Amino acid sequence: MILTVGNTKGGVGKTTLALNIAIARALAGRDVWLIDGDRQGTAQTAISIRLESGHLPGIACAQYSDGATLRSQVQQQLTKFDDIIIDAGGRDSTALRAALVLSDVLLIPFQPRSYDVWALNDIALLVDEVRSVRDGLRAYAVLNCADPGESSSDNAEAAAAVADVPQFEYLDTPIRRRKIFANAAGQGLSVLEINPKDKKASEELNSLVKALF
Repeated sequence: MILTVGNTKGGVGKTTLALNIAIARALAGRDVWLIDGDRQGTAQTAISIRLESGHLPGIACAQYSDGATLRSQVQQQLTKFDDIIIDAGGRDSTALRAALVLSDVLLIPFQPRSYDVWALNDIALLVDEVRSVRDGLRAYAVLNCADPGESSSDNAEAAAAVADVPQFEYLDTPIRRRKIFANAAGQGLSVLEINPKDKKASEELNSLVKALF
């Protein structure tokens, strides 16, 4: 499967989610390739830290912020991997557009803030464009960095807003705002690996991965 974690809105936690998903799949025995489609190269930096620290399983990673290069590299190496996870930069870029054309699934993280909800319409237009030239792209929105409270009105209002965007489906597997996600990513790890364990964070990630795959 090719999965893109993308949004035209920056600061929604795409890289952290992409890293966690890629590692979760590798821990499940899949041969995973993580592609960093952002010029900032944060995902590649995290994987470099992971490699230098000797953490296993290893994750193949490459950075392609140019759409043409990303497209050609994925097409050439597609059969070498079970899963390809693309971390697309937070803007409408050639890399994001190339990733969408290649992908089976688009995961759109958004936070419970008005700006994030309003920005969903921008990525929805890109989904329409991709579907006009090819069939089969499945698009899902997930609440990321959600308020910790189970009954948060901001979470509920943000989730309800997705119902007004028909281009994608809301996944009821929110990832709540927990410091352990940032702590783990800074070490090139997923929340499934870092010690001490955070059971709730691990359960949230596992629920999201199960829904996607």
